[in-house]
Amino acid sequence: MGRAIMLQGTGSDVGKSLLVAGLCRAAKRRGISVAPFKPQNMSNNAAATTDGGEIGRAQALQAFACGLDPTVDMNPILLKPETETGSQVIVQGQRMTSVAAGDYAKLKPKLLDPVIDSFNRLKAQYDLIIVEGAGSPAEVNLRSNDIANMGFAEAAQVPVLLCGDINRGGVIAQVVGTQAVISRADAGIIKGFFINKFRGDPKLFDEGYEIIKNHTGWPGFGVLPWFTDAWKLPAEDAYDIKTPPRKGGLHIVCLHLSRIANFDDLDPLSHEPDVQMTMLRAGEVLPADADIVILPGSKSTRGDLAFLRAQGWDIDLAAHLRRGGHVLGLCGGYQMLGQSIADPDGIEGPPGTTEGLGFLDITTVMTPQKRVARITAKHAQSGAMFPAYEIHVGRTEGPDCARPFAYVDGKPDGAISQNARVMGTYLHGMFTDDAFRAQWLAQFDVTQNASYTATVETTLDALATHLETHADVDGILGLAR
Repeated sequence: MGRAIMLQGTGSDVGKSLLVAGLCRAAKRRGISVAPFKPQNMSNNAAATTDGGEIGRAQALQAFACGLDPTVDMNPILLKPETETGSQVIVQGQRMTSVAAGDYAKLKPKLLDPVIDSFNRLKAQYDLIIVEGAGSPAEVNLRSNDIANMGFAEAAQVPVLLCGDINRGGVIAQVVGTQAVISRADAGIIKGFFINKFRGDPKLFDEGYEIIKNHTGWPGFGVLPWFTDAWKLPAEDAYDIKTPPRKGGLHIVCLHLSRIANFDDLDPLSHEPDVQMTMLRAGEVLPADADIVILPGSKSTRGDLAFLRAQGWDIDLAAHLRRGGHVLGLCGGYQMLGQSIADPDGIEGPPGTTEGLGFLDITTVMTPQKRVARITAKHAQSGAMFPAYEIHVGRTEGPDCARPFAYVDGKPDGAISQNARVMGTYLHGMFTDDAFRAQWLAQFDVTQNASYTATVETTLDALATHLETHADVDGILGLAR
């Protein structure tokens, strides 16, 4: 049976996901059989697993850092927000239900069993499990029936390391305040702390570091400087997407929808030196120099179509096409490009039908069955083979489907307009394949110059080295029980 250590944060976005990925890679480099685990995640950026389910994208990256294919046990509970007040609940890779935020607390007691079940299954396979918490253990109003932080750590008897974010300011209060509000029993589970995202000389925080140690009695495991290459790794939160500032080259604009999903499709393109990537936020106007506009995936297709129209982007897209531009729709974005989207059973919200953008001659009907699969596809235009994955509900058909984007197991996927300037597909992750990305960019006279997988590998190694340089990695791994 393997050992485990859990990383919790003083708040959201303190860098837990990235740090777990770095610790996983550091453990792997030591020859340790290691796997990631996150009891509960909330994200619309999901990954398809080898065992036919879906988990948070961050856990897929952490699995990659371990040299593993992702499995549903690495993130047994995934919450996918559908509205401001409700989420779809994925349990061990499969949709269980959709609940309002206020009702989720009633459901949580039923979810600890599958969480522990998945955790124990991983412990039986690997020497070390590195667990990531969610949010903060200081949210003591959520402690009852907690499965994401101290509730899990207590049930699974896993020691905890607490991470504070100095870039936000007030990190002494973050760490000391966490100890002040949690119970004495929970504080006893925490075995130490370290500080993340320091800008400048870490020695400048020596006094603050000692103050935390003296107030909490917890040992410190290091002060980590800001990791400048973090943008090269897939982001889990759409608001964390960072693209290098570039001018010139092929200008690709992606619409930042309110329920944007699987936006890691964009990462390989943003790494290309001859591609300028722009994330268009709410209230912004589509740049006139855009060459390609991407409509990304969405967790609420009809809702995000209304959001798109509220920004005036439907008018911008029509003008973009009149100027000779191109449009690519991915999954939910593909559905939006059609004539209509019908949801008679209320799969993604209130039942009804919404008029589409009308740029493709297709119609979509939402269906209860969700397709989740990792597949190999063949690009219809170039014949290039590439790996991809599908996570979607809905059935799409129409005249433009006679010009498919790709073939999966010999069956057509997607659609292309008669003038070939509007295309859509249900496939995600295709741009991670260097050969396919080269073929796709070539039609726009752009030469592919980056190896995406190699970049991620190199960045994970650099992250592990960064941790080993500035933190007591051996001490952290030694806490595992």
